[in-house]
Amino acid sequence: MNTNSRSEAYAKAGVDITAGYKSVELMKKHIERTKTKGVFSDVGGFGGLFAPDLTGMKKPVLVSGTDGVGTKLKIAFLMDKHDTVGIDCVAMCVNDVICCGAKPLFFLDYIACGKNVPERIADIVKGVCDGCVMSDAALIGGETAEMPGFYPEDEYDLAGYCTGIVDSEKIIDNKKMKAGDIVIALPSSGVHSNGFSLVRKVFDVEKNDIKKYIPELSRSLGEALLEPTVIYVKPVLALLSQVKVKGISHITGGGFYENIPRSIPEGLCASIEEKAVKILPIFDLIEKTGRIDRRDMFNTFNMGVGMSVTVAKQDADRSIGILRENGVNAYVIGEIVKSDEKIVLR
Repeated sequence: MNTNSRSEAYAKAGVDITAGYKSVELMKKHIERTKTKGVFSDVGGFGGLFAPDLTGMKKPVLVSGTDGVGTKLKIAFLMDKHDTVGIDCVAMCVNDVICCGAKPLFFLDYIACGKNVPERIADIVKGVCDGCVMSDAALIGGETAEMPGFYPEDEYDLAGYCTGIVDSEKIIDNKKMKAGDIVIALPSSGVHSNGFSLVRKVFDVEKNDIKKYIPELSRSLGEALLEPTVIYVKPVLALLSQVKVKGISHITGGGFYENIPRSIPEGLCASIEEKAVKILPIFDLIEKTGRIDRRDMFNTFNMGVGMSVTVAKQDADRSIGILRENGVNAYVIGEIVKSDEKIVLR
């Protein structure tokens, strides 16, 4: 730890430089868990270095993604639980990158806070590192910005960035998708990290006790809402190594209607059987409490499906088997049909 650097004037303005040093010391043990063979530098420099293994690749292509956790953080503040939102941050980035068929290589995070509480920052980074381990990506750098007067002392924002790699001939581009292909659901763990502005309004979380036990959820509302986003990297990579996948959609903000069409080419449509979707109890509670139209539910939330993959009909059973062998209880929710509409729920 640097004991030389301390500005009394800066401290009086609300920024404690030494707290930043302590945060870094506390998070180092977590960061160490994420190291992979490509890591070429230690955290603390001005840039993170990474040497990718290009063995067997004819034309390597880098794929990058960036995102944050959004207003789900408000739930973390109310629950005073900060060690899982980092998983969400990683998930929102790596799950996007995998939609191209890319393997995540490394991750960087950015935390902005009103007051640097080293133990809380270390908890946040622990979650980030947990997410990196789940996706086999190295945390090679980051930034903690203490911004008094901009954020309240007990609040923060969290965002991240990741880079992955894929051989150009293996990029998933939906060009070979056709009518008759099958759409497979990869279940979510809950709300994941989208739709929380509506969730917070429905449950009026600032006024109501979200720590109260809810029988339908078998836990408190706050616990259910903080359930981390599933990271699909390893199961999907296992699938890609054995089956020709024609399209992948990460179902985030905008739900089914916004995200599944992003992997469907012109002239084709995803015909989804609504009754086949295994809707989680948290969504039933949101729908009932907020009196929300079912279409709006499917156009806002993942409804229990965090990712979808499209494969040829003859590959569907094998694909489901591979995903289940890798811990994902996948199942069929629809098929691809000829239509100018991009998606229909029947």
